[in-house]
Amino acid sequence: MQPGDEIESLISELEQIVNEGKTPFTGGNGKKIVDAQDIYEIIDEIRRVFPQEFADARRIVKEESERLERAEMQADAIISDARQQAYVIASDQEIVRLAQQEADQIRDQAQQYERDTRYNAEEYADTVLAHLEDNIKSLSNSVTRVRQTLSENSGARNSSNNVSW
Repeated sequence: MQPGDEIESLISELEQIVNEGKTPFTGGNGKKIVDAQDIYEIIDEIRRVFPQEFADARRIVKEESERLERAEMQADAIISDARQQAYVIASDQEIVRLAQQEADQIRDQAQQYERDTRYNAEEYADTVLAHLEDNIKSLSNSVTRVRQTLSENSGARNSSNNVSW
């Protein structure tokens, strides 16, 4: 399940409750009567799930950072090993030159791997955070719509209760 899927599902439930709400006898002009308890239960569930979404995103970023750190350590170890081998094996300048060239190539490859890994980790984290940001915006919009609907319904009831006979 992708980050944010559970929140998306809960928001869909909110929309369904509003869509299935009954229209008041007065016509309502787009107003609906909904069970506030159902709305509050879903909002509570969203509040429960939301911290987990952030924790998942932080965990993913941390894992990618650790992976990058391991790649850097491997690159350093490869470079160190290549240099040691070059000095041990080298008995003349041509062998030393070839070993140095290979060490440089290995270092360049390790540095490229480090850059690629960092880029991929940042790209992935950005994707997760963008998805999470979209979910937050969607949740905020849904809550605003539900509150507005509740407020309109409350206003309709209050104005109908103030009718004088």
